[in-house]
Amino acid sequence: MRKLSDFPITARWPATHPDRIQLYSLNTPNGVKVSIMLEETGLPYEPHLVDIMTNENQTPAFQSLNPNGKIPAIIDPNGPGGEPLGLFESGAILLYLADKTGQFIPADPAQRWETIQWVFFQMASIGPMFGQVGFFNKFAGKDYADKRPLERYVAESRRLLGVLETRLSNRRWIMGDDFTIADIAALGWVNNLITFYEARDLVKFDTFNHVAAWLERGLARPAVKRGLTIPGRG
Repeated sequence: MRKLSDFPITARWPATHPDRIQLYSLNTPNGVKVSIMLEETGLPYEPHLVDIMTNENQTPAFQSLNPNGKIPAIIDPNGPGGEPLGLFESGAILLYLADKTGQFIPADPAQRWETIQWVFFQMASIGPMFGQVGFFNKFAGKDYADKRPLERYVAESRRLLGVLETRLSNRRWIMGDDFTIADIAALGWVNNLITFYEARDLVKFDTFNHVAAWLERGLARPAVKRGLTIPGRG
């Protein structure tokens, strides 16, 4: 039977608690999806900081678990059949943890697939577009003389916020009364857009009343508060 120590990444980030889920991450919008989910479910886990600013995610050790070199990634020492399972891609990890615990995803098949589609909406649209706004508004792209890329991504981000606004116009959470992985997937990105990326005024965030109220509700959850800081740089 395969052991946790058989994963090369554990030589670089040793497990103090090898019986717990091992989280390799940083508290970025993608990273906090998994830390929030782990905090919400109560699953025992051990976080390991992977500093993307020093390219730790591009090392052979990290890429032995995720060849794409992106955080987050996990190893569940008690995966299917009791065998350790390594996973990358935050959306896949959310689905795995939801199925493992039976939490934050509806049991009804139709509702389950509707939830999954909203996770994909975040993965395919919100994440990439909001990330481009961050690059062109705060990071190296802000110095580009041509402002058309920024304008294009701001417009698309506003459109996506509008999609969420319509969805939340008569719902407490994306799926209705219940907080799900659809909310977990999107919360960190929406929060990051208006805080770390400094784009609140740029995207006219305060005109999206339902999204703002949803974000406030999400950020008030104790597990979300904790998850947003894990793993931080200290």
